Amino acid sequence: MSGLEVRGRIRVPGDKSISHRALMLSALAQGASRITGILESGDVHSTAGVLRGFGADVPTLGASIVIHGRGARALSAPASALDCGNSGTTTRLVSGIAAALPFSSRFEGDESMSRRPMRRVARPLEAMGARVELAAHGGLPMTIHGGALHSVEWQSEVASAQVKSAVLLAGLTANVPVTVVEPAPTRDHTERMLLARGVTVRVDGTHVSLTPGGPLRAMDVAVPGDPSSAAFLIAVATLARHAELVIEAVCVNDTRVGFVRALADMGGVVRFENARQEGGEPVADIVVESATLRGITVGGDQVPAMIDELPLLACVASRASGETLITGAAELRVKESDRIMAVVANLRALGVQAEELPDGMLITGSDAPLRGEVRAHGDHRLAMAFGVLAALPGNDITVDDRECVRVSYPGFWRDVERISGR
Repeated sequence: MSGLEVRGRIRVPGDKSISHRALMLSALAQGASRITGILESGDVHSTAGVLRGFGADVPTLGASIVIHGRGARALSAPASALDCGNSGTTTRLVSGIAAALPFSSRFEGDESMSRRPMRRVARPLEAMGARVELAAHGGLPMTIHGGALHSVEWQSEVASAQVKSAVLLAGLTANVPVTVVEPAPTRDHTERMLLARGVTVRVDGTHVSLTPGGPLRAMDVAVPGDPSSAAFLIAVATLARHAELVIEAVCVNDTRVGFVRALADMGGVVRFENARQEGGEPVADIVVESATLRGITVGGDQVPAMIDELPLLACVASRASGETLITGAAELRVKESDRIMAVVANLRALGVQAEELPDGMLITGSDAPLRGEVRAHGDHRLAMAFGVLAALPGNDITVDDRECVRVSYPGFWRDVERISGR
C-alpha cells in the first residue's frame, strides 16, 4: 500500500450516458426541458452538435440549459455530414432516430471512431426498413436512408446498451412497437428516462419492449455524477495508505456499479450513503476508505456492468496480492482502442506481470515500484486508469497523452491532485 493520504469531499462531472440521452430525448419531446449538471465533455458536445445538425434547438452547453423540443417531425435533413467526433454513443443512438426520419443522414467521426464496428447497429435498423451504407470495413462513414419503419423483435448478438437504445429510439421516433432481446442485461438509462417521460417500456429479464403512445413529454433533468468517472477517484482512495473520501451525488444504477462490486470482492471498503431517487435514477454519496486488496476472477454477467472500468480494474489488480483473471470481455477490443492489447502492453512496460487473453487478461499483482511511459492510444479510459497508478508514491509513470481525458472527464488531473496532493 502506498504512503498516499486521501481525504475530503468532491463531485465528479455529470454522467456521460445520461447527458447524451437527456439531450436526445429533450430534442424529441414537445415543450421545454431544463437540463442541469450536464457533462461538458467532447463526447457530449458531439451529441449536441449532431442534434443541431438536424435543426434541433440545442443551446451552448452549460450548468443549466433549456431545450425547446418540437418533436421528431420538426427535425430536418442535415445540410452536411454529422460529425460524431470520438463518440460511439452519439453515433449509434442518433442512428436510431435518423432511421425513422424521411431523408438521408451521413455520420462521420475521428480516426478512432471510424474504426469502431457499426454493423451491429445497422442490422436491426435495416430489419426495421431503413437502408444503411457503411464503409468497406463496417465502420464510419455511415449513411442512413431513413423513412417509414415497421415493428421488430431484435435478438442482439452483443450485450450493448447502444444497440438496444438505437432500436428503442427508432421505435419511438417511428411510432412503432419494438422489442430487443439481449444476451445479458446492459445499462438501462434509456428505459428509465423514457418511462419518466411517459413512454410505455416493459422489461422482462433480458427482453425490453417499447410501445409508443402520444407525444414524448418534456421533462427537467438533473444529471447525477458519472460512476465511471467516480471509479478512478475510488481507486486512488482505495490504494492510498489512509483515506476517507466522499464523492457526492453519484448515479448508482445497478447496471453501472460493477466496478464497486468487484472492488468489494477484492477487499475494498466502499459504501453508499444518503441514497435517493432523482429523475428515475438511484443516486447516492459514495464513501471510500483505503484497503488492502487481493486478486479475483471477473467474467460472464459481471462484465457488462463494468465494461468501461475493466482497464482500471486491471491497473488496480497490479497492486493487489495474487492473480486477477478477467474473461468474457472481448468487447474491449473494439472500444476507442484495443483495450486488452493496450492495457497488457502498458502494464508490462511498467514492470507488471500481465498476460493477454483472447477475451481478457491475467494480471499478477505486486508492491514493486512501477516505472515507465504509458501509451494511451488517444483513449481517455487508458489515460485515467494509468493516471491512478501514476498518483501513487514510489511510482514514476508518465502518460503520453494527458489531454485525451477531455472526452469524458476534462478535470480529471486537477481532481486527482485535489484529493491526493499529487
